[in-house]
Amino acid sequence: MGTDTLDSTATPRVSMVMPVHNGARWLAEAIESVLTQDFADFELILVDDASRDASPAIMTEAAQRDPRVRLLRLDTNIGLPAALNHGFAAARGDLHSWTSDDNLLRPEMLSRLVATLDAHAEADVVHADFMLIDEAGAELGRSRVGPIDRLLYGNNVGACFLYRARVTEALGGYDTKLFGVEDYDFWLRAALRFNFVALHEDLYIYRKHGGSLTSQRAEQIQALTAQIVERALPNTLSARNRSEILLGLALRSSRRWRIDLVRRAFRADPGYVAAQLPALARWSLVIARNRLTG
Repeated sequence: MGTDTLDSTATPRVSMVMPVHNGARWLAEAIESVLTQDFADFELILVDDASRDASPAIMTEAAQRDPRVRLLRLDTNIGLPAALNHGFAAARGDLHSWTSDDNLLRPEMLSRLVATLDAHAEADVVHADFMLIDEAGAELGRSRVGPIDRLLYGNNVGACFLYRARVTEALGGYDTKLFGVEDYDFWLRAALRFNFVALHEDLYIYRKHGGSLTSQRAEQIQALTAQIVERALPNTLSARNRSEILLGLALRSSRRWRIDLVRRAFRADPGYVAAQLPALARWSLVIARNRLTG
């Protein structure tokens, strides 16, 4: 299906995967943020997911000038989750991470994440805070990662992370049917079996822009999020918590009435839903306005 431009016997400590599909706009900057890490023992696996813009030339140039860069070329576009799986299937490191072609690593990201896992032998995943920026690079605010016991309330693992290769192996990689929420699903499954540690340092830069997958497929992503969260709800969860999580999923929708989720939240705990009637009224107004203006 594709080719690998590097055949090396070296075994790096960290394998960083970057899937790319027509990401030329910020790609060179994203690659450079990996190559200039103050932790040098890594490989960068660029997965060209059948790009048709200038991305292949940018990736080829990076692979030619830095031996730590490996380039995997796919002949057909297979989507982000499958591209990630291709990258990690070729990974040699015992620590894994991935990044996007429009985001940036702080220079000390890998060194801090590796040091944290080394200091916590019981931990399998470390995740850290990150900065949000807009299309022009202006800072929008820092995102603080949350405790893993609140994972069902939202993807609080965030965009900056490092995990042991055994996590990838045990989970079988990313679910290719969950394009857009593959990372959240991965963390929900990982939380059942592995230990997480949070690092409250700003180590990554996440770019929000209209061309991002999240912006383009917001409503579909919200529907898939509800699907994977409901599937992950444990039978031992209290009625109040179940109701709170289900209603929260409904309220995240900005263009569609998720009455199905509201009903299930009501069945779990009618009192909690009744107390949230003002929030539900505001939500209904937002949906009505967005549908009229859409």
